Amino acid sequence: RLLLENEPGFEVVADAATGREAVSLAEQHEPDVVVMDIAMPILNGIEAARQIGGRLNRAAIVFLSMHSDESYVLRALKAGARAYLLKDSAEQDLINAIRAVTEGKSFFSPAISKMLVEDYMRQMQRRRVDDSYDLLTPREREILQLLAEGKNNKEVAAFLNLSLYTVETHRSNIFQKLNLHSGAELILYAIRKGVISGG
Repeated sequence: RLLLENEPGFEVVADAATGREAVSLAEQHEPDVVVMDIAMPILNGIEAARQIGGRLNRAAIVFLSMHSDESYVLRALKAGARAYLLKDSAEQDLINAIRAVTEGKSFFSPAISKMLVEDYMRQMQRRRVDDSYDLLTPREREILQLLAEGKNNKEVAAFLNLSLYTVETHRSNIFQKLNLHSGAELILYAIRKGVISGG
């Protein structure tokens, strides 16, 4: 809280001790950004984030965690997180993460990005498969990046001057070629491939 209050342009509107309290205060104050710990009493951070996201779809969620393994990162993304920071790097990264999510970008601690990239390379070697990124057309790669940066289909269509139907078709092809099943998986894939940066 001290760190954020000393930052120009930031205002801390509330802080919560439990996940349930976080949901209630978020509804009351409608903040632009919610900084959430994964390990919270009464209602854990993942579930609280899911509820906050369902009720306030414009609030960007930043997670702090001790856990750097991929299953936590994926669960946080599926719950609507736009940023995931390890507690040991939070002091340096928190301000940058909040600025990034307010601009509609994602942010991950460097250690998280590195872990995701290394894990991806290991998977590729183990499966002895060529990288499916090469299957994407230049247009699909462009759309993959815009989606991973947080734009929705309509925004991508407007940005690239394409019809919504064309973007939806490309999106569905991207998901099929890369074997992805959710927006969260798409963001993880894009970080692993260096299509978008974690930080």
